[in-house]
Amino acid sequence: MKQRCLVVDDSLTVRMDIGEALQSAGFDTVLCADLRSAREALAREGSVLVVLDILLPDGDGLDFLTELRSSSATARIPVLLLSTEAEVKSRVRGMGAGADEYIGKPYDLGQVVARAKALTQRDTSGGVASGRRVLVIDDSVTFRNELKQSLEGAGYHVRQAATGEEGLALAAADRPDAVVVDGILPGIDGATVVRRLKSDTALRGTPCLLLTAAEGTHDELRALEAGADAYVRKSEDLGVILVRLAALLRGATATGGETSPSLLGPKRLLAVDDSMTYLQELGSQLRQEGYDVVLATSGEEALELLAAQPVDCILLDLIMPGLSGQDTCRRIKQSPEWRDIPLVMLTARDDRDAMIEGINSGADDYIAKSADFDVLKARLRAQLRRKHFEDENRRIREQLVRRETEARFQRLIHSNIIGVILGDLRGHFSDANDAFLAMLGYSRAELEAGALRSDVLTPAEWRERDETAVEQLKKTGSATPFEKELFRKDGSRLPIVLGLVLLEGADKTVGFVLDRTEQKVAEQKINKYAVALEGANRELESFSYSVAHDLRAPLRSIDGFSQALLEDCNDQLDDQGRKYLRFIRESAQHMAELIDDLLTLSRVTRSELHREPVDLSALALAAMTRLQRAQPGRKVAMVIREGLGAEGDPRLLAVVFDNLFGNAWKFTSKCEGGRIEFGASSNDGHPAYFVRDNGAGFDMAFASKLFGVFQRLHTAAEFEGTGVGLATVQRIVHRHGGRVWAEGEINRGATFYFTLEDAKERLK
Repeated sequence: MKQRCLVVDDSLTVRMDIGEALQSAGFDTVLCADLRSAREALAREGSVLVVLDILLPDGDGLDFLTELRSSSATARIPVLLLSTEAEVKSRVRGMGAGADEYIGKPYDLGQVVARAKALTQRDTSGGVASGRRVLVIDDSVTFRNELKQSLEGAGYHVRQAATGEEGLALAAADRPDAVVVDGILPGIDGATVVRRLKSDTALRGTPCLLLTAAEGTHDELRALEAGADAYVRKSEDLGVILVRLAALLRGATATGGETSPSLLGPKRLLAVDDSMTYLQELGSQLRQEGYDVVLATSGEEALELLAAQPVDCILLDLIMPGLSGQDTCRRIKQSPEWRDIPLVMLTARDDRDAMIEGINSGADDYIAKSADFDVLKARLRAQLRRKHFEDENRRIREQLVRRETEARFQRLIHSNIIGVILGDLRGHFSDANDAFLAMLGYSRAELEAGALRSDVLTPAEWRERDETAVEQLKKTGSATPFEKELFRKDGSRLPIVLGLVLLEGADKTVGFVLDRTEQKVAEQKINKYAVALEGANRELESFSYSVAHDLRAPLRSIDGFSQALLEDCNDQLDDQGRKYLRFIRESAQHMAELIDDLLTLSRVTRSELHREPVDLSALALAAMTRLQRAQPGRKVAMVIREGLGAEGDPRLLAVVFDNLFGNAWKFTSKCEGGRIEFGASSNDGHPAYFVRDNGAGFDMAFASKLFGVFQRLHTAAEFEGTGVGLATVQRIVHRHGGRVWAEGEINRGATFYFTLEDAKERLK
C-alpha cells in the first residue's frame, strides 16, 4: 500500500509539480489549495507526510503546524515546510514550531522527494522486499522503459533516472542493490557517476554496469578505469544485460539495511553574503548541482538559521556590515555543535592577507569570488568529501572502540586483575572467577559446596553497608562502588572495593571485586612520608624566618652608615663615591624589602588558620582605599562587586587583596584610563573570585612562573617589586583549600582568579 502524502500550497503549479514527483517516487498524494481542505483531507484520509506552504489564502501555515503538533493524533506526522528563501524569520519560526524540514523556494524536485523519503523512512518502491532493487540511469525514455520491462519480468524492482545527478541522488536515498548507467548522459557522464558511487563509503560496494552505444574498446577501458564492475554495449541483446547483472549480483549482498550515511545524499548549504545579487546567483548555481541552499544576508541571520536548522557546509562572505565574516566564523567554530561543519570563506579580495585572515578565523577553505563557479563547486565537493570521510572514520573508530571495550570486559572477567562473583540479593554466591577465589584462598569445590556466602565472609561492622547497597540495587539496579573488607579463609582481612549490578528481570547480581591490599600499603607509606615532609617543612620555615630576621640588623647598619657618610663626609667624596654609596643604600633597602616579604611569606605558612565568615567586597574596598590614600593624585576607575562573601581567615585574606590590588595598581600606572575590577565568576559550579586590570599584562607562555618566589616577568626598571607577593597569595589560597591562576595578554591587562574551599566541601 502506498504512503499518503498531503501537499498544501495555493499555487496550482507547485501542487502539480510536487504531486507528480512524489507519485513517481511511490507516494499517494492528496493536493490541497488551502487550510480548510487540508484539515478535511487529514481528518478523512490521514497522512504519513505533510508538505506545507507558509502563506495560504485562509491562514498561516505555521498556525496549522502548531495545530498538528498540539494534537496527539497528528503530532508525529512529519512536516516539510515550503516558502520563499528570502523569509529567514519564517524558516526560523517554522523550525522552532516543530517542522521536520524546510525547503526554500525556488526548490529542486529531487530535493523534495529525497527529503520526503528521508522523513517517512520507508522504501516507496512498492513495499516488496524479496526482489533485488536496480537503479537504471539513462536519458533515453524508450531504452529505459524497455530495460525496466525486462528487469521487472526477471523479478527486479526498478527505479529510473534521466540524468547522472538525479541518479546519484536516488542512489543515496534508495541504496539500490545494483546500478545500470549509460555512458553518455546530459550533465555528468556515466563514468563520472560510477567514480562518485565508488568514492562513497556507503555505496562503493554497489555493483555498477556501464552501458554505451560505441563499438570500440576505448570506452570499455575508460569504464573499467572509472571503477565499473562490468561493461555492456547497447547493441547487445537485453538478455545479455540481464545475464551480466545477475552475475554481478550473485556474490553481492542486499544493501537495504545499510545505515552508513552516504556522501551522495542530499546536502544542505548555508550561503551568507550581503550582496543579494551575488547570493541569488550563488544559490541558483548550487541548486543546479542538487544542493538545498539556505540564504542569509548577514552574519546575524546565519547564526539564527544555524540554531534553527542544521547544514552540511557554510559559504561565508568575508566582508559584511554588522557582524563580519571573520567574527561570524569565529562564533561558529567556537560552538561545539557547529565547529565541525566545513566553512568556506568567500571574498572579492584575492590577496594573501585576505586568505590569512579567513583561515586564521577558523575557515576550512578560502575562495576568491568570480563569475566562474566551477572552482567553487569543486572546492565545495572537496570539503563535503573530506567531512564525509572524517565522519566515516570517526564512526569506524567508535565501532572499533566499542568492540575493543567489549573484548576488554571479557578479558577483565577472565583475568586475575579483578574478581567477579555471581549471586542473589540474599548474599548467596552461585559462581565466581578464579581471581576472586585466589583473593580469599578458597577452592572452586568449596564454592560449589556453598561455603562462600556474604554473611560468612563479611565482618560484622560492614554488614550494615551491605544492606544499604542491596536497597540501592533494588531501587536503581546498581550500587555505587564502596569499600569494605572480607575474611580470607585463613581468618585475615582483605580490603576491597565492591561494585554490584542487578541483572534485568531477576534477583541475580553480578559483583566486581578489586583487591585494595597494595593500595592500602601504599597509602600507609604516603601518610608516613607526609608526616615526615610536614616536619621538614616546619624546620625549613623556622630556619628561613630566623635567617631573614637576623639579616635585618646588619642591613640597617649598612644603610645607616652609608647615609651617614653621604651626610657627614659629602664634601670629601667625589661624584663617583657618592654614586657608589647611593647604590649601596638602594641595594640594602631592596634587600630589606625582600626580607620583609620573606617574613610575611613565612608567617603566612606558620600562622594558625582562623576561619569565619568574611566580607570579600569589604576587604577589596579597604585595599583600594589604602592605595588611593597613598597616591591621591592617581585617577583609576574602581569597580567592586558588592555582597561577595566567603569563609576564611580575614587577616590572611586581607593580605591576598593587598597583593592582588597592589599588583593591579602598579601595572596600570603607565596606562591612561586605568581600570581595576573585583568580581566573581563560576568555575566547575563554584565561585571563582577575580581581580582584573587593563594594565601591562603578561605573556601567557610564562604564566607558570608568576607564583614562584622571586619570579618576575618585568624588570625593576619597568615596575618595582620583589617577586614574593604572588607566591604569598598562592600560599594563602592553598591553605584555604583553593587554587589561584592568572590570564593575561601583553598590554591588554591581566586577571587573577582564586577559589576558596567552602564549609560543605571541607566537611565531606
